[in-house]
Amino acid sequence: MTRILPRPAPTRAVTRLIEAGTHPLLARIYAARGIENREQLDYSLKSLLPPTQLKGVHEAAQILADAIEAGARMLIVADYDCDGATACAVGIRALRAFGADVGYLVPNRFEYGYGLTPAIVELAAGLEPDLLITVDNGIASVEGVAAAREHGIATVITDHHLPGDVLPDADVIVNPNQPGCDFPSKALAGVGVMFYTMLALRAELRERGAFAGKTEPNLAELLDLVALGTVADVVKLDHNNRILVSQGLQRMRADRMQPGIRALFAAAGRDAARATTFDMGFALGPRLNAAGRLADMSLGIECLITDDMGRALNIAQELDTLNRERRSIEAGMQEEAMTGLDAIDPGSRASLTLFEPEWHQGVIGILAGRIKEKFHRPTVAFARGNEGELKGSGRSIPGLHLRDALDLVTKQAPDLILKFGGHAMAAGLTIRETDLARFEQVFEAVVTGLIDPADLTRSLETDGALEDSLYSLETARLLEREIWGQGFAAPLFDDTFRVENQRILKDKHLKLQLRKGHTRIDAIQFNHADPASPSIHAVFRLAVNEYNGVSSIQLMLEHFEAA
Repeated sequence: MTRILPRPAPTRAVTRLIEAGTHPLLARIYAARGIENREQLDYSLKSLLPPTQLKGVHEAAQILADAIEAGARMLIVADYDCDGATACAVGIRALRAFGADVGYLVPNRFEYGYGLTPAIVELAAGLEPDLLITVDNGIASVEGVAAAREHGIATVITDHHLPGDVLPDADVIVNPNQPGCDFPSKALAGVGVMFYTMLALRAELRERGAFAGKTEPNLAELLDLVALGTVADVVKLDHNNRILVSQGLQRMRADRMQPGIRALFAAAGRDAARATTFDMGFALGPRLNAAGRLADMSLGIECLITDDMGRALNIAQELDTLNRERRSIEAGMQEEAMTGLDAIDPGSRASLTLFEPEWHQGVIGILAGRIKEKFHRPTVAFARGNEGELKGSGRSIPGLHLRDALDLVTKQAPDLILKFGGHAMAAGLTIRETDLARFEQVFEAVVTGLIDPADLTRSLETDGALEDSLYSLETARLLEREIWGQGFAAPLFDDTFRVENQRILKDKHLKLQLRKGHTRIDAIQFNHADPASPSIHAVFRLAVNEYNGVSSIQLMLEHFEAA
């Protein structure tokens, strides 16, 4: 069952936005997302929150400036996802522009797992760094930071994940979610935190006269990387993050982007001149992530830090090949998961726990997300790790904070989860394979106790119906140019249509021709092969379909039911 809920759009806010020059449709959509005035849509850099409120950033800037002046060897330790890769690229490019001696290290997820572990510190120590800088990880690395200290290596932690009960004893921590940080935007991605750290470092170097007589590095050149990492990590697009994303998109559309970003657009067959948040989330991000999922994220980082366009294009093609392989693996795993779920009634459960011995560790996060979307249940998928352990990746639904749920599991069964971390909607964990059944039982009990039963029914919030005159390319283009994402949802509309034609594409996608009044419209619902009734109530996105050089509108159906 799916509930269709209209988003209320306060009339006064709509009127105010229209009077300020906003398109009436956009005014309605924005008002429904809490926008009350045009200032909240100001995405200029002058509206960006200053770094000064970010706890630890000034101290980090001083440590990094001292290291640059001393010619110290720095090493960035990155996470192996798109956020980590872009954060690493921002750090490498900015620090080298400032004259730093800096390299990077990204753990292979299958050998070392996540974060600054003691094992990674041992590996890093062989490169003889004076300073370790984490990006998109480190807030939970208590043992890793201690190991670095034993080696006499300083540590600067830049991260955005939620902290545990104990913080690592690093030289400095920059994380908007750490205790005592008053930075208003708690939703910064890892790449956003690193960008802010570089802004603070530039200000510190400027104060020290480091740029006297030479051109100051322009950090705005890195905003395409910041935008990509922010969108791909599915963090909430609050006003500050929308500024970062908007500025990055503007650079992409104006062809002022890093060679690696340009190469990823080419590999994905997307037009950068019309770049959207959808491109970043569903075309560029997955290709970068494929390196971390199936191979080594060093490949993705190299794509982002090279200035050689030819090399960037070659790497982007490799990433595209890996992404195709990932899709194939994922399809097989999804089929196995669905077969396993045939034996149970997912509707009778508050959560789903999945495991098959042959599943690929790098793809279980995507699988958990797919199953969560289908059944609207918090889902954890496991794959085999090392020495009798299972690596798990979880995805949640609105109404359940997944990291908090796992924290409660550890309190109820202290020996069950070996380690965990994450966010409200996504988290990772490690358990013993022998504890799988016990984890499923305890996790189900915890979720049942935490979640409101009403939250287990899928809800789709819509922006109501579209006027007949708005079913146009102009409207679709208007919508795709805006900034949409997590916490600032892309517009969904709902209306009743007559079905004139329908057919199945590739045995799994439903292609329809719909009629609304005198208007005939193409529509498609992916991964849905059940036929539609003659009249349907549909929830949809208005999109541009490009085929053989011809542009037309197409409704991307999210859900439909008999009308």
